[in-house]
Amino acid sequence: MPQKSTRQALNEALRHEMQRDANVIVLGEDVAGGKGAQGEQDAWGGAFGVTKGLLGEFGSERVMDTPITESAFVGAAAGAAMTGLRPVVEIMFVDFLGVCFDQIFNQAAKFRYMFGGKAVTPMVIRTTFGAGSGSASQHSQTLYPIFTHIPGLKVVVPSNPYDAKGLLIEAIRDDDPVIFLENKIIYDDLGEVPDNAYIVPFGEANILREGTDVTIIALGRMTKLAAQAAATLADQGIECSLLDPRTTSPLDEDTILEFAEETGRVVVVDEAYPRCGMAADIAALIAEKAFDALQAPIIKVTPPHAPVPYAPELEAAFLPSVERIEDAVRKVYGHGR
Repeated sequence: MPQKSTRQALNEALRHEMQRDANVIVLGEDVAGGKGAQGEQDAWGGAFGVTKGLLGEFGSERVMDTPITESAFVGAAAGAAMTGLRPVVEIMFVDFLGVCFDQIFNQAAKFRYMFGGKAVTPMVIRTTFGAGSGSASQHSQTLYPIFTHIPGLKVVVPSNPYDAKGLLIEAIRDDDPVIFLENKIIYDDLGEVPDNAYIVPFGEANILREGTDVTIIALGRMTKLAAQAAATLADQGIECSLLDPRTTSPLDEDTILEFAEETGRVVVVDEAYPRCGMAADIAALIAEKAFDALQAPIIKVTPPHAPVPYAPELEAAFLPSVERIEDAVRKVYGHGR
């Protein structure tokens, strides 16, 4: 199977769906290379190169540059989705979605329910998140818990190239608004990705590793760090299961509870802020529905409740690390023994 980067996998997903369905359109800032700029159009393909090449194949009526007004083009996409198109919107950084919360939270998320199930909103909002690239506090946040909180939205957090392609195709074919969050650090990660189109269903966690001592649940880029920690711990005699939920809404509660009950010892690794984050949500789920199986307190490995720092040393200290995950697992594993 060919090796491809996450960026290539996402580009393929968009191309497959635009070839399959003429109603799929792409819009956002500089997704076609910068309207009005001198030089070759489509030279850039968005801030991270994901849409590169689509303008030449599908034309400017389906790959559209927009002004720097996220509220306007997210609102336009919601309207387009209600009238039969399947827009895929690119927002450069999730930090900017604050200016279009009304269009997402109070409009698109509610259309199906306000109109008695007679309206659908097949809109995908792709955006980047996460620290580690030296992009400072206004371009580095991990905000998927905010969108997970809103009923009517589906929220996707891929961790590898294979899942990125299959989940994006599933998102474009879905009839509800989907927030699709891509960690900037994994764009160049390589993995096996089929050439053909395929889907990865929402609400089905990926079981990356099975062990009997501790269950680790990690999201997005944290999955890779957790896998490194689990490998090291296995050499030391501690066998971990590792789950990647892949989507936070819907969340695969059954698989999470099954593995939590099996080991009775759980560590949740999340790049989002600790207060009201996914780590807190998953820990609460296990405490409520699998309390009797627990043999140790659940440990959350997250950043501190503070803005993402710009200084490289502070940014590295802010993020969860392989070492912090290993320490958490050892603490949970040793509790009560």
